[in-house]
Amino acid sequence: MQAWVIYALLAAVFAAFVWVFAKIGLGKIDPALANAVRVAVLLPVMWLIVFTMGKHKGIPDIDRKALLFLVLSALATGASWLCGFRALRDAPAASVQSIDKLSIVITLLIGVFIFGEALTWKAAAGAALVVAGCILLAWK
Repeated sequence: MQAWVIYALLAAVFAAFVWVFAKIGLGKIDPALANAVRVAVLLPVMWLIVFTMGKHKGIPDIDRKALLFLVLSALATGASWLCGFRALRDAPAASVQSIDKLSIVITLLIGVFIFGEALTWKAAAGAALVVAGCILLAWK
């Protein structure tokens, strides 16, 4: 098995724990406050990892375009977390997370319509299955 597959599977496992731990910890806390707490923990941990691995030396090599899109990605992440946490406060974690997985289909559509990526029958069938799965999991 290739290393990227292992990392992708680990990412899925950790992402599941994000939603489970958030559901337990959220309670009646405002989603914005909950996200601020997460970021307050996450930010120093990530910078510690960057400096420990010596990757901070690459900071000057980040060009303006890359920086712009990394900032946009961070803003999208924040918006996703805020919306996800707000939904999580009122709904079961499995339902919220299954709807969140529609991002796979949205990403596929962006790839096809904005980046001109090919839409294969496998990708279309997979996207249809993801949508069907989201519907089955979210609305019982």
